Amino acid sequence: MLLFRVEFHDSAEMPGQIRLFFEDNETVSSPKDAEYIQARCQAVRDKLPEIDRLINENTEGWDTARMGKVELTVLRLGIYEMRFDKDIPAGVAIDEAVEIAKKYGQENSGGFVNAILAKILKLGD
Repeated sequence: MLLFRVEFHDSAEMPGQIRLFFEDNETVSSPKDAEYIQARCQAVRDKLPEIDRLINENTEGWDTARMGKVELTVLRLGIYEMRFDKDIPAGVAIDEAVEIAKKYGQENSGGFVNAILAKILKLGD
């Protein structure tokens, strides 16, 4: 949810958005969890040019400017986990991304996210 805010706010606004996210989020149970979430969001943001390039190169008729913001956010997180997080197996990253897309996206979001992540996974093989 924090990463979703990146699409609507520039970098200068993000510290305030981070603060609001944690003030309004009762599910973050500890300072350690908050630190992890914030660090993960920043790590994804740092890799956005590379992640967005992968998305744009591996979609037909879509690009990051045209995609729904939920789908784009889920793809960015999934690609980050697949490419840059050695602790999360690619299959787990894809499964989690698909479930998030189904929960928060449109009717076909899960299939859309799955297809793009599967295609990007094959690039790494």
